[in-house]
Amino acid sequence: MKKQQIKTRLRSILSIAPQLHDIIVSSATIEEKKDDVHTWLSDILVKTYKDNSNIKPLEYSLVHDAITVFRRILSDRSEKLAGYSFIGYLVTLSTASNDEVFERPTTGFFMELERLVRGIMGTTGIYVTKSPAFIKHEGPKAARMRSADLSRMARASQKFMNTYTSGLENDAVRRRSRNKARIINLFGVTDLEWRKWEWHLKNTIRDADTLRKLVKLTDEEYEAVQRARDLKIPFAITPYYLSLMDLDSGGRRDKAIRAQVIPSLHYVNKLAEHKHNQEHSMDFMLEYDTSPIEGITRRYPNVVILKPVLTCPQICVYCQRNWEIEDVDSASAALPKSKLETALDWIKNTPEINEVLITGGDPLLLSDRKLGSIVSRVAANPNIIRIRIGTRTLVTMPQRITESLVRELARFQIPGKREVVIITHFEHPYEITPQSMAAVQKFRRNGMEIYNQLVFTYYNSRKFEACFLRQQLCLIGVTPYYTFNAKGKAETSDFRVPISRLMQEQKEEARLMPGTVRTDEIVFNVPGLGKNYLKASQHHDIISITPDGRRVYEFHPWEKKLALAKTYLYKDVPIYDYLKRLKSDGQDISAYRTIWYYY
Repeated sequence: MKKQQIKTRLRSILSIAPQLHDIIVSSATIEEKKDDVHTWLSDILVKTYKDNSNIKPLEYSLVHDAITVFRRILSDRSEKLAGYSFIGYLVTLSTASNDEVFERPTTGFFMELERLVRGIMGTTGIYVTKSPAFIKHEGPKAARMRSADLSRMARASQKFMNTYTSGLENDAVRRRSRNKARIINLFGVTDLEWRKWEWHLKNTIRDADTLRKLVKLTDEEYEAVQRARDLKIPFAITPYYLSLMDLDSGGRRDKAIRAQVIPSLHYVNKLAEHKHNQEHSMDFMLEYDTSPIEGITRRYPNVVILKPVLTCPQICVYCQRNWEIEDVDSASAALPKSKLETALDWIKNTPEINEVLITGGDPLLLSDRKLGSIVSRVAANPNIIRIRIGTRTLVTMPQRITESLVRELARFQIPGKREVVIITHFEHPYEITPQSMAAVQKFRRNGMEIYNQLVFTYYNSRKFEACFLRQQLCLIGVTPYYTFNAKGKAETSDFRVPISRLMQEQKEEARLMPGTVRTDEIVFNVPGLGKNYLKASQHHDIISITPDGRRVYEFHPWEKKLALAKTYLYKDVPIYDYLKRLKSDGQDISAYRTIWYYY
């Protein structure tokens, strides 16, 4: 974009708020301009508390939100944290000469600026319909009209959900049956062997040539897997999970499934780059800073993480621990016996701990006896009232959930004294199968609850996609627990979506579902600090918008009212880039138009 085009675009946006335009182009100093903008914002805010017929009903709440954001962006503290002055940048754009050098703004920046200004002026235009007719009536007539409106909402949401496929649907079951037959034929095994988890573990697909014999790959998928193996980047897919993929590449049904385990070239190249860069820490969650000893991570007063093994039967691309996850057959993936003993003793000698999450990696890689021994040692501490087992084998290798395993874990569940719960990761409704449902029910029949932690990524972020997943999970006996914003790691940038999309999903989609279905909490996992609850606006602030259209967030620690702790800065995915990507995938982005007004 040329400088004259930049000025023209900026003038067009600022014309929405003539006073702001006049302030920006005035001859005043930057500090004087900031004061003038503050005064202008205050005047608008005062007017919203009066009977202002120029602002539509409910637009006033968007005015309040936008003014709050702009005020915060203007603060000296925000500028210092963000490393640049937003208003100073606007002045530069409006006055720069042809030979002046500055960072060119993207379309995403201008889109953010325009939405912010429209929010301040009460002209967002998101309320395109008239006030509902039922508010003019009372009694049964109002109720019938309101019911009709609710039915329209329900039909609209169901129309979206009908575009997604559950792995329980008959057509999906038949496709997977054919896939299974093809895999069994290639490996030359019997159906009895297929039902044994040890066979799946032994025969994980770990190279591009074997993978290409079983499903069709794009050239990029093949190259990425081959390069990952050459660079010794852990890669593995269980034969069972492979059977969930459609034979042809480029399909819509299994896109999320493929993306979880077949790395992109961007992922492989970034991971390789960072692994050889000693100054770059791949420990995104700063577990090194929260691990008092090896095998233990502690971020909260009463809960501790125990990691007895650092690999999984299947390697997920978006894994937060990809920096330490090893290959499936790695002899060093299991925590050495002496260090495991030390970790278990640490838990025993820390009586404030009353809940232990046994995860990894995937602890269900261990034998029943080994896992039972670890759980037994944990349960022997009288202060432990809850033991969580973090595993994805219900999704990736449900054959692992044997009756003997379930009995081994169930014996530590004592109502009124201690519970054992399973924490898993179903990421898409296409992963839900009769086999995974049967695995869930084995735990349920033995009194154990299963909770799901959804990682909200591009591949499950379409309208009502997460809603459909939660609905289907409840039907098979899994309770939605957390929805995590995808970690902000450079290598998985193609998985990330704007935080505002997750907030929009909760307010406009999950909110339409019954309470028993929308039971999860949306969170941003702050490195080194823990979960930040996105529903609570007091836990995070937007402090700037960068020239490339990224919102800069400051996240507050969970203990901010209890003790001093540092905050965390995060540059989000540009909303414009996300919407552009959705559009290229055939989505009607007008359905997402309110995304700009979630802060």
